[in-house]
Amino acid sequence: MEIDVVPADFNLPVDRAWTVSMVIKSFKGRKDVTVHLFRSAWDPEEEEIYDWDVLTGDPVQPDLPVSYESCRRILLEAFTEEERDALVEYLKTRYQDKLSEIHACALNFPIPLGLTALSELTEGKDIGFIHFDKIPNYTLPFAVRGYFDLSQHKPIIEGLD
Repeated sequence: MEIDVVPADFNLPVDRAWTVSMVIKSFKGRKDVTVHLFRSAWDPEEEEIYDWDVLTGDPVQPDLPVSYESCRRILLEAFTEEERDALVEYLKTRYQDKLSEIHACALNFPIPLGLTALSELTEGKDIGFIHFDKIPNYTLPFAVRGYFDLSQHKPIIEGLD
């Protein structure tokens, strides 16, 4: 399994700044499925400790309406360095035969307005979430979900699309 934790090449303005993704070798009839991991719950008081004016940037599309709430959620869904390391270790140990890759890197700051938080995406035919904290023997002290889009990955058996 390839584990790639890219160190930040700039001073992070906050501790909660890390994203993690993994690649599952075989999942729901697809191969090499990328799953973007995120915190699915946090203490509402945590929203009050950040200087959002510093952490959020200009809109991605200046002509479109933006959601400040969604931009904030992107940060709140991210992991601290300690959470990142615990999550990587958990995945490496628990799913070592099922995963081919684990990637982690820092968010870019300021976070552009107009991006959508993973927790705000809607499940559908090909899009879904893995609720890791609902899986038996989950050991991390924080809730983690994984977002996937099967339409972005080839079927295990060709011709099934």
